[in-house]
Amino acid sequence: MNRKTFNDARDRFFGLRFGMFIHWGLYAIPAWHEQLLWRGNMKRKDYEQLIHRFDPVNFDPDTWLDAAEVAGMQYVCFTAKHHDGFCMWDTSLTSYNIMNTPYGRDVLAMLAEACRKRNMPLSLYYSCPDWHHPHYPNAGRHHEMFGPRPGHEPDINKYYEYVAAQIQELLTGYGPIYQWFWDINVAEYHNPAINNLIRSLQPGILINNRGPGEGDYSTPERHVPEGRAFHTPTEACQSLGRESWGYREEEDYYSHKFLMQSMDKVLAMGGNYLLNVGPRADGSLEPGSVKTLHAIGSWYKSVKEAFIDAEPASHMGGRDEIVSSDEVHHVVTRDHVLLTRKGNDLYVHVYKDLQSDCIVLRPLDKLPKRAVLMNNGQDLQCSVELLPWYWKEKPYLRIKNIPVNEMTGTVMVVRLEFDESAVD
Repeated sequence: MNRKTFNDARDRFFGLRFGMFIHWGLYAIPAWHEQLLWRGNMKRKDYEQLIHRFDPVNFDPDTWLDAAEVAGMQYVCFTAKHHDGFCMWDTSLTSYNIMNTPYGRDVLAMLAEACRKRNMPLSLYYSCPDWHHPHYPNAGRHHEMFGPRPGHEPDINKYYEYVAAQIQELLTGYGPIYQWFWDINVAEYHNPAINNLIRSLQPGILINNRGPGEGDYSTPERHVPEGRAFHTPTEACQSLGRESWGYREEEDYYSHKFLMQSMDKVLAMGGNYLLNVGPRADGSLEPGSVKTLHAIGSWYKSVKEAFIDAEPASHMGGRDEIVSSDEVHHVVTRDHVLLTRKGNDLYVHVYKDLQSDCIVLRPLDKLPKRAVLMNNGQDLQCSVELLPWYWKEKPYLRIKNIPVNEMTGTVMVVRLEFDESAVD
């Protein structure tokens, strides 16, 4: 499958495979969830007072970018405005912004400058719903407040005039922007002129599919359905924590291995992966999050060859089989693997725990010159043989003596090196 479908500057999307999502705002102070106003018991008038307490004295964008680079991340996506309506830049269109906090500095400008110095592409997240703006029609739908406040004048067209003016600020004042990440078009407002404005201000920018117009790529969240390959440009997003995207003081953090498995599956299916961190209210990263990024980076460095410039190839091996009888008809999956391919090399991605120390790549029946466990460089034995399980079929490629009991905390990737055209 040829995923490079744009045929213009947006094709860089297919080379930037792994990014850092950053959810940061006033919600880091109560440290419960970025949607505290919707999911919790706090009133808007009390939440809005947090502006007088937001003072991230330990904010250092270079520390964030250091952590991103250690993980192998190639770009960042920053929450310019989340559902609460608080703006993390020096906007002239509302006083509800970072300049009116005790910190009083434009954190987006600081991040953009740090990204520019490192040649790190910067993307911006922007929420469609706004729980603060007087013209947004908070009508009690999902991810909305439960009705307008006294004195508010709900008007979706006037609200998007405000949005358009903020787009002008963000896309003319902060340098090149790689992606515009809309979130949750709850009001189902459709106006292609908004995305056209974005493209006119920054030609070549990528826009996701959650906004008021047609987007360039999809953004599945958290748990992505399994398949062999994405059929359209896709950037899946996941967070380090299971409960929240913003900083949560008592978060339930995913295991390193779970995140590696999630990332491996998405990348092997041809998607990109955007992994979120939620900085604390003082601007620092939670130490456990930094440790996780280091662990992921160590793994990714050893196996990323299997993703960069590789194409999904799971159709070539590791297929499910249908087991049928008079009373039973079900799918049996023995080895949960996905494949990618680059030239004459196939890469076997063990994105789920194996049942045994062997992988059978049915229906592949070619013997590679070499099989290497990329995580540690270990050579593995292979054979093409008839197995008892498939005694009615034919010999298949079998990768043997995989160290499943020794490498329990990681996601293994095996490189199969074939002679020219052996796997065509």
